[in-house]
Amino acid sequence: MPEQQSTPEVHRLKANSVGVVGVVFMAVATAAPITAMTGNLPIAVGAGNGTGAPAGYLFATLVLTVFSVGYVAMAKRITAAGAFYGYISHGLGRIAGMASGMLAVLAYIVFEASIVGVFSYFAQTTVEDQLGVDLPWIVYAAAMLAGTAVLAYFDINLTAKALGVMLVAEIAVLFAVATAVLLHGGGPDGIPVEPINPKNAFTGTSAGLGLFFAFWSWVGFESTAMYGEESRDPKRVIPRATLVSVVGVGLFYIYVSWMTIAGNGLSGSVKVSRSTSPLDLFFDPAHSFIGAWAVDTFQWLLITGSFACGMAFHQCAARYLYAIGREGFLHPALGRTHPAHGSPYIASYVQSVIAIALVGAFWLTGQDPYIHLYTLLAILGTMAILIVQTLCSFAVIGYFRRNHPEDRHWFKTLLAPLLGGIGMIAVVVLLVINMDTAAGSAADSLLFKAIPWIVGLVFLGGLGLGLYLRARHPRRYEIIGRVVLEDAAERTDGDGDPVAVPSQAVR
Repeated sequence: MPEQQSTPEVHRLKANSVGVVGVVFMAVATAAPITAMTGNLPIAVGAGNGTGAPAGYLFATLVLTVFSVGYVAMAKRITAAGAFYGYISHGLGRIAGMASGMLAVLAYIVFEASIVGVFSYFAQTTVEDQLGVDLPWIVYAAAMLAGTAVLAYFDINLTAKALGVMLVAEIAVLFAVATAVLLHGGGPDGIPVEPINPKNAFTGTSAGLGLFFAFWSWVGFESTAMYGEESRDPKRVIPRATLVSVVGVGLFYIYVSWMTIAGNGLSGSVKVSRSTSPLDLFFDPAHSFIGAWAVDTFQWLLITGSFACGMAFHQCAARYLYAIGREGFLHPALGRTHPAHGSPYIASYVQSVIAIALVGAFWLTGQDPYIHLYTLLAILGTMAILIVQTLCSFAVIGYFRRNHPEDRHWFKTLLAPLLGGIGMIAVVVLLVINMDTAAGSAADSLLFKAIPWIVGLVFLGGLGLGLYLRARHPRRYEIIGRVVLEDAAERTDGDGDPVAVPSQAVR
């Protein structure tokens, strides 16, 4: 048994801040149902698996549910704000954990700036259309960045409440339109069953593109684990919140996409999705089955929904920066929490500065907030996080193979994570194959061409840092991914060696 290594004294996030509902709100807000539906469904219908898009969501629900089985098994054992960073460090070793942590930081950092782009686009067009006021998109971007920074400064419970209100509103309008279609018996073709026939998930112009956009619609659901240290009874709350988020969001996507296609008709859905006004795929049924006011409301909720999504991603990025910072990496100041609110306020400030820099760079170079800022950074972040999710699946297998024989299960800790990992690999392949189409007119930009290189360099940089620490700073190497919630600390590392987690590890 090697000599036990001490972990640094760290500031603790505010415990018992959120329950199951709050964590679900945070996770579903990152998935952003209204943004995912309006942004992804028209592309899937128009250029992907066509009217089989709802079946694509069904397939994605099944794959992600299987992935979540292993993820939940890990969450019951390890509670850490770093989530993937901690899980992979324990399951595949510290070097892989550091590389994955760097990729996760990259993903969540760029996701906030990406969502600022789509928020600005929705805000600019809606305010001009409904109020006749034409302002530059950067004005709305600045407002969102400022609002996000202020909310993130306080207790996570405040953010959860704010997101809850916005999330309920966006879900309500999507559900109302879909239900109106159902109660009226659908559109020109009634309520067709073809869209939910599983085999139709793999048909259409480009089934791969449609399936990729289906999976893209869930990005952020895994953030449940990041709030374990701030939740009440994390071993119960996080697993429940994860499964509710995955299955609940999946059923909602299937229902809304199916009724949306029914409201427009099979051929009509494809025609509208390929038009210059793809949002009419949602606006037309809202107008026809509810009224003009529903369209106006829908437009405003696109704004609040994207704000909620960006706010949730900001919280994710701040917690990853905090998790790495409290172990002494990047900068130890990132690991500080507010003495009154218990928020990772230094990490949050840093994330705000990074988001401002990214958004400002796109604005100064004359880029479009939707075509370039939103699309390119979303693809960059998605590629990074999908790779991390894939590694996490295999980390579950590695972790339980070496630890906790009493918890080993042929399905939960072996077959499910294996299938989930294979499924994630397939999604990464779908992204690579369909990157050009997903990027649209932004595919000609230098940043688009650099995306695979950025992801690769960050991952290799993480591997290099891990190897360097192992060779030159073994005591620092020992604590990679090991600072976890003391009340539920996991005392066996991913390499099979016991590591002490002293009482001062968190406070």
